[in-house]
Amino acid sequence: MDSKEISFSDLGLSQALATRLSRQKIKSPTPIQKKSLPIALEGKDLIGIAQTGTGKTLAFVLPLLEKLVSEQEIKALILSPTREIAQQTFEVIQKLTRNLELKGEDVHASLIIGGKSLSAQIRQLQKNPQIVIATPGRLVDHMERKNIDAKIFNYVVLDEADHMLDLGFLPQVRTIMRSLPAERQTLMLSATFPHEIESLAKHYQKNPVQIRVKPPGTAAEGIEHALYLLDPENKRPAILKLIDPEESTLVFTRTKLDAEWLYRLLLNKGYEVHALHADRKQMQRNAALESFKKGKTKTLVATDIMARGIDVVGIAHVINFDIPHNADDYIHRVGRTARAKAKGRASTLATWMDKSHIEAIEAKLGSPLPRQEIAGIPAFKEVKVSPSSLGKIGRRGKRVRMR
Repeated sequence: MDSKEISFSDLGLSQALATRLSRQKIKSPTPIQKKSLPIALEGKDLIGIAQTGTGKTLAFVLPLLEKLVSEQEIKALILSPTREIAQQTFEVIQKLTRNLELKGEDVHASLIIGGKSLSAQIRQLQKNPQIVIATPGRLVDHMERKNIDAKIFNYVVLDEADHMLDLGFLPQVRTIMRSLPAERQTLMLSATFPHEIESLAKHYQKNPVQIRVKPPGTAAEGIEHALYLLDPENKRPAILKLIDPEESTLVFTRTKLDAEWLYRLLLNKGYEVHALHADRKQMQRNAALESFKKGKTKTLVATDIMARGIDVVGIAHVINFDIPHNADDYIHRVGRTARAKAKGRASTLATWMDKSHIEAIEAKLGSPLPRQEIAGIPAFKEVKVSPSSLGKIGRRGKRVRMR
């Protein structure tokens, strides 16, 4: 059978779930779903490596729901690196399980994340949900308070596993994994496969099947990249010229303080803008993301909270106000645009201090970032400078012009 003709039913999904997908205009499986669903439905452990925006969420949600529909005794734990990714997964499950009865009862899922009432979450857990979607820190908190016993879970997912480790959750993840029952199915979904993920797999999975649908560390083909080389003092006027108020634009900063500062700057300039970072209350974060998703707010300023796993349709422009220090983070950030074969732009503002980061990103992409200029804002030229020279220059506080 031609792979183009493969349907969800061909992969072992029941007609009930295939129909629900069709109603949501999800007609055919993505490559990661084609490869992972049969493996997961067989009960095997799985490592799925695929870039962001390829449908990894359904790759682990659909086998879980199929097992529930077939009345298997399943208690599932889905670990997410951020509250926003956990919330998104929860919403996907809610849509697919609405009015879906198992043994005469509705499917029940609980969302266990920081920034929400502990007492309300305790009440949810007391309802004995079939599915728990959680961030590592909040789940460990409930475990320590004896609100939940991890030994009940026999279907476990580590979603965006590499990002979970990037955010420093390895100790909590290990605590959770050590508390799980020996007999379970464990799925790891990740955009990259660093050594730490490989180590986790060796310790906590049984003969996992590893699948890759695209070489990790590649950017979507529909992205038009641009690099703007500027003096530090020109980044502020540059961002004001790059943002189109009528265009859906996601702006990344390196720190929470910078995100808040830039948000307030744009707000004072009359832009329709929201901010999303860890220092904002969960209610504010939810409102900002929802407004951006619905197109009510055209510009969102965020930290790397928004770099992974969040599905927002139609982002036309991603701007790195601060260049990421990690080349993989560049891939994830710009992957917010040009999703589902669409076109998009990725603009990066850089100063003379960012030379090593530019080189790392270009090495990852396998090609130079096209240099662009902004009318009315002078660019600087690049020069070949050794790392030792850059260190000395930096300590003296002087600037190097690039050729």
